[in-house]
Amino acid sequence: MAKRLNEFQSIEELMKNVIVENKLTKGLNQLSVKEAWVKLMGQGVESYTKHIELKGKTLLVNLTSSVLREELSYGKEKIVKMMNEELGEELISKIILS
Repeated sequence: MAKRLNEFQSIEELMKNVIVENKLTKGLNQLSVKEAWVKLMGQGVESYTKHIELKGKTLLVNLTSSVLREELSYGKEKIVKMMNEELGEELISKIILS
């Protein structure tokens, strides 16, 4: 049975505790990264995005368009910065486009 705390906690603190205790952080980060990608890159880029995965601090993005892949490769550092700002923490340090 779960221990009972006699002090009040905010819902945010309680949710963070549940996430950490149940080891859900990695899965939630995966979802957050996918949502941030769609929001920042827009529907046009999303339509050419086949797969997005966060492995460690590396974001792996599989694109169906070689032209788009080449265009995005010029702005990798900017994409990393924008994604981390959107996510609110330093989750990504490198992007691999394939």
